[in-house]
Amino acid sequence: MDLSVPSLHRPIARYFRSKRFRAFGRAFGITSATRILDLGGYEYYWSFFPQKPRVTIANLDPPKTRQAGFHWVIADARCLPFRDQAFDVVFANSIVEHVPGEPNRRAFAEEVRRVGRRYYVQTPSRWFPVEPHLMTPLIHYLPKRAQRPLLRYGTVWGLLARPTPEGCDAFLRDIDLLTEKEMRQLFPNAEIWKERFLGLTKSLIAVSAQK
Repeated sequence: MDLSVPSLHRPIARYFRSKRFRAFGRAFGITSATRILDLGGYEYYWSFFPQKPRVTIANLDPPKTRQAGFHWVIADARCLPFRDQAFDVVFANSIVEHVPGEPNRRAFAEEVRRVGRRYYVQTPSRWFPVEPHLMTPLIHYLPKRAQRPLLRYGTVWGLLARPTPEGCDAFLRDIDLLTEKEMRQLFPNAEIWKERFLGLTKSLIAVSAQK
């Protein structure tokens, strides 16, 4: 399911991700020797980052092109093919809300804690008024059966991306924004950072930065 509208998303993503990466680098003391597992990410994310750590990207699909300096693994984040504490840091940016269902999210969180000595897991806050994938306010507060007829013609994503009916069904099946309480339940030993925009909590970040 393709939720991106690159020409519209990328300037917004660059602003928030570059700011997020600066805070991440400071908190974790990232250097060129740091071994990072990026769950569900892409190489271009790391262009926002001044250091060049040793990044392994685990994703369900292979990249269309590959850049030097990255190692790619095709893997499901609920069952990762790595030994315990194989990485200095596990990094997941806007991924956990794409893991459908509480049992699957628990499996995801357990794998994050298992393979990483430390971790950084960011997700959009359910209580921020704009749904970030749809780029549309308030729609995510409706029951999913009420969202369905609005997705294609009542959201910015729908008007620009023109999703198929199957794509709309996949969105409703696969995207669940989380609350702070849910993030604390998934990562009980983490500190929860709150990324704010216009005074409102835009994103929640579960951070375990202590070695």
